Amino acid sequence: MKKILLISFLIISLVTLTTIASKTFYITNSKLNSISTKYGTSAKSRVELWDNMLQTSKDKKILNKLKNVNDFFNKIPYKTDSKHWKKEDYWATPYEFMGTAAGDCEDYAIAKYFSLRKIGVPDSKLRITYVKYKRTRSKFEQAHMVLTYYHKPGATPIVLDNINKKLKLATKRKDLKPIYSFNAGGLWQAKNKGSVRVGTNNLRSWKDLMSRI
Repeated sequence: MKKILLISFLIISLVTLTTIASKTFYITNSKLNSISTKYGTSAKSRVELWDNMLQTSKDKKILNKLKNVNDFFNKIPYKTDSKHWKKEDYWATPYEFMGTAAGDCEDYAIAKYFSLRKIGVPDSKLRITYVKYKRTRSKFEQAHMVLTYYHKPGATPIVLDNINKKLKLATKRKDLKPIYSFNAGGLWQAKNKGSVRVGTNNLRSWKDLMSRI
């Protein structure tokens, strides 16, 4: 009798642990399984960690949300599109980015953008920003993308970046020169101070990205 009770207890415990381990919040189990099939078990584990990070961050203050999302994706290694995707320019979806465990600057910005949207940050407060990045002691500028967060319209944004990994106000990032920015709702052109909305987001790369999300 004791043996039967012990076996029953072990079975119940195993079922409970399996249920807890497989519980997801921002992704369906079927999607998680498809990621595992396509990219492997390591990719599935990364996405599970991401899902858990979003769940634990959703009720935090905004700076904690920004930091948690920024820190999570900045741990993924950088790799150029030409080496990673064998293409000159490719905007990966967040699942492609996490699944393949590599990407370039726009992949970090895109993944952070969609992650923050999932935990309630309004689209109006987020923009993916194309900038020119100037390295210290260099006269050359390179194309780069970051995510920016605006507490309110016209405010100085906070920059979420994969090069300088600390959250900083844009005024503290003298190495970045904004060119244009966008989100799902619009497109802005940078001016001397601030930016001016120039219309809807009709960027071809964005449309291609959205067709795969």
